[in-house]
Amino acid sequence: MIRIAGMTKTKEWKTDLRLDQLEEEDLEWYWVDFSEPDERESSLLTTHFKFHPLAVEDCLHLLQRPKLDHYEQFHFLVLHAVNPQSLEVSEVNLFLGKQFLVTFHYEPSKEIEDARAKLAAGTRAGGDGPVFAAYMVIDKLVDQYFPAVQELEEQVLDLEIGGGVGASQSVMDDIFSIRARLLRMRKSILPMRELLYRLINTERITGMDKHLAFYHDIYDHLLKLAEMTDACREMTADLRDSYMSYNANRMNSIMKTLTVITTIFMPLTFIAGLYGMNFHFMPELGWHWGYFGVLGVMLGLGILMYAWFRRKGWFD
Repeated sequence: MIRIAGMTKTKEWKTDLRLDQLEEEDLEWYWVDFSEPDERESSLLTTHFKFHPLAVEDCLHLLQRPKLDHYEQFHFLVLHAVNPQSLEVSEVNLFLGKQFLVTFHYEPSKEIEDARAKLAAGTRAGGDGPVFAAYMVIDKLVDQYFPAVQELEEQVLDLEIGGGVGASQSVMDDIFSIRARLLRMRKSILPMRELLYRLINTERITGMDKHLAFYHDIYDHLLKLAEMTDACREMTADLRDSYMSYNANRMNSIMKTLTVITTIFMPLTFIAGLYGMNFHFMPELGWHWGYFGVLGVMLGLGILMYAWFRRKGWFD
């Protein structure tokens, strides 16, 4: 679906225009939105707008890394939209010219709908041209990053150390799951931060100097998002290390207990094995109380060894 709107030189915002009206209308600038385009509509990027083949190729081959490319007649931006619930990433492409803004996206975009609604509402933004309209789109996209990162941050804070083996393994699974989702967010946030840095430092986009404060605001948001993701990754790393240390100490305690038990039974096993040999002429074989005597010796030996290990602190 293609939706076209434009600002006339009399500051009137017109919607539902057609491509053939762009030349006829007395427009100061216009916005063409390709939402979930089919093959025929996608071909208009080449046949009607004459965009560079490399930029068109980046639109049609998903998923590209966020970036900014400068061409002779326009500037091409690849942006990432993030679903705060599922953290699924979709691509939004912008073609920015002196008198036009073209957005291209295969997935429905609430952010673009909100930006268009704000322009249609007659706010002053409508008269600020395509550079400000592009700011509105990017700002709406970045705003959706915050709920996603904050949700991950809350999940990290909710993790608790302790519990049994089952609980420990469950928390470890949660930690690795959160780290994977944080990595997915970083793969969008850091390139977007680099893109905004290039935007606010470029001199090739006409009219950018009038809106630097707005783009700086988005850049500050991305800096904060990057810091939040880094902090969450450090927290998950600390939690992971804590759980690994907890499990290692628990395993050491188990192994120490098993070692003590094995050591106590070693002389008892020796005595039992010695008197289990099938020789006829052995001491105490004919003694009436021999069986109970050997059991008593084995019991006393076990108690003495246990007391000695306890005194040495092996059970602490």
